[in-house]
Amino acid sequence: MNISPANGYIELRNNRDGQPRAFLIGTRVRVQDVAAMADFQGQSPDEIVLALPHLTLAQVHAALAYYFDHRDAILDEFRQDEGFVARLRAMTGPGPLERLRASKEAKGDSVSS
Repeated sequence: MNISPANGYIELRNNRDGQPRAFLIGTRVRVQDVAAMADFQGQSPDEIVLALPHLTLAQVHAALAYYFDHRDAILDEFRQDEGFVARLRAMTGPGPLERLRASKEAKGDSVSS
């Protein structure tokens, strides 16, 4: 565990591949999770706290500050995670939802998202 000196809310922990990831201290919430909720889902800090009520508004703002200070590294983590998921899918094949969707499409049923 490595606590960031610039922010008393963030610590670096290694993931299963040994790559360092920024987490909110005392939680299982990654900075990239908060960033995704803000940037990709368009949620405000208040909405993020409503969705993750074990976090404080200060923690969410700290995660966002860390994200903006380390944006390129966090975006690279998203890309690495996408690559990991792609490798798993290649090894395991389609999951149950994907098989169901393909089956419905083959029968001509409409599939809603």
